[in-house]
Amino acid sequence: MSIWIDEKTRVIVQGITGKTAKFHTKQMIDYGTKIVGGVTPGKGGQQVNGVLVYDNVKHAVKATGANVSVIYVPPKFAADSIIEAVDAELDMVICITEHIPIMDMIKVKRYMEGKKTRLLGPNCPGLISPGKCKIGIMPGYIHKKGNIGIVSRSGTLTYEAVHQLTEKGIGQSSAVGIGGDPVNGTNFIDVLAAFNKDKDTKAVVMIGEIGGTAEEEAAIWIKKNMTKPVIGFICGKTAPTGKQMGHAGAIVSGGKGTAEEKIETMRICGIEIAETPGVIGDTLIKKINEMKLELI
Repeated sequence: MSIWIDEKTRVIVQGITGKTAKFHTKQMIDYGTKIVGGVTPGKGGQQVNGVLVYDNVKHAVKATGANVSVIYVPPKFAADSIIEAVDAELDMVICITEHIPIMDMIKVKRYMEGKKTRLLGPNCPGLISPGKCKIGIMPGYIHKKGNIGIVSRSGTLTYEAVHQLTEKGIGQSSAVGIGGDPVNGTNFIDVLAAFNKDKDTKAVVMIGEIGGTAEEEAAIWIKKNMTKPVIGFICGKTAPTGKQMGHAGAIVSGGKGTAEEKIETMRICGIEIAETPGVIGDTLIKKINEMKLELI
């Protein structure tokens, strides 16, 4: 099983005529994802990789029956693109775009209150349910169908964890990159709750980084609610205070949001921590063996 997307998911690509979107649209199609349409204003009627382009999201949804959108448009247009997808009442919109102004995302978050659409991202690698559907920029070939859920703020570390598990013969139910920006749509707890309900997810890897309090909040939620084992990793132990590392969300300010604080909270909440990225797979395997979990 998987969370949120599967082999029946019908996807449209916003910004499909751009160079990056063209490349990743082909990668998604080659993986088996049902890309049923694209959207670029003023370019309706064109085709990209055999996919028909529409002038707006509502027309694309009406014509194709799409239920998910993925966004590759430039930062200054991204907020409007998210709102357009929300207005079309899609189940989910996945925003790959990075460097979206924080104030734009605050407006988007407020606009989305009470709406049915789930936002993943922005500044995220997307979501994959191995063997079923890949939406985003992750390399599909490193994934393997299985029972481990992965949720991460870091795209690169998501790939590292997946690769380690696959090399050891351990597959994934879904891998979710929530993005590293300080204002995003779907958080750790949202994903953990979905994994907790998924009968085929047996254990979870949670990868965080410095900045904010999302990992601490997730750890407390795990202690109170999670029925499945979770192992964690936090990157940024050597990051200097006050210096932005990588993107807007990865910054320690006023002594808060440090890797040490996050790791301590997670350990107190019963989460086993991988000390380095290179042992994420081994740490999970240790937990699997301790709990005698049966994986496919």
